[in-house]
Amino acid sequence: MAKEMMEFTKNNILSQAAQAMLAQANQQPQGVLQLLR
Repeated sequence: MAKEMMEFTKNNILSQAAQAMLAQANQQPQGVLQLLR
């Protein structure tokens, strides 16, 4: 059970981070390009 919770939590955090990155990218394309360099 604990292992499933860890997986779920990890995926949840990753998806939140991805959404935050997308929101940033939509607001400031230049800033994100600089981060990716």
